[in-house]
Amino acid sequence: MRTPRFNRAEIPPVPNLVYEQALWAGGVAHPAGLDEAGRGAWAGPVAAAAVILPPDSHLAERLAGVRDSKQMTAPQREHWAAEIRAAAAAWGVGFASHAEIDSLGILGATRLAMTRALERCGLAAGHLLIDALRLPGVALPQTALIKGDCRSLSIAAASVLAKTARDALLAELDAAYPGYGLARHKGYGTALHRAALARLGPCAIHRMSFAPLRAKLFTD
Repeated sequence: MRTPRFNRAEIPPVPNLVYEQALWAGGVAHPAGLDEAGRGAWAGPVAAAAVILPPDSHLAERLAGVRDSKQMTAPQREHWAAEIRAAAAAWGVGFASHAEIDSLGILGATRLAMTRALERCGLAAGHLLIDALRLPGVALPQTALIKGDCRSLSIAAASVLAKTARDALLAELDAAYPGYGLARHKGYGTALHRAALARLGPCAIHRMSFAPLRAKLFTD
């Protein structure tokens, strides 16, 4: 399936099943949507999720509130994550650690997290719908969709599962590394995080390969 030419004006009001329906009609039983969360954070892992939705005529109605996770509040994400897990034919979440990010770079680590998410799915995917990426190491047909989390319901669902899984992990890491406010900012470079770094310095889960950490841009 070739990637359509991107036209921002063609982004639908809500994510839909156009790409999934085309694949189902073409005989692909299990298209999987993939997305990530945490690529831009300064600390913690990057997360990815894979979601395989069933060819259910009522699915769009059942998941009517699912959006790109960045467009949703935390309570909305938690609610719809449970609905996604209940409705999906299969789903999986994978992580790549801060150390793997420093070793592989954020793109390589994101692809690793996506591959791990696929491996944790209960079904073998037949085609990948990915938000703006391809997985060169995965021998499956793939479609990279710019703004895919706004266009494909499978990708939007994956964005919600990735985000909620990573947020839950950062809340746990907040207890292990107190003082940084990880549960609040989830490792992103907010003013609160910068102030904590200026006061405490980096901890064991900071991404030291990221420019702000290397340059110590958080100092006064």
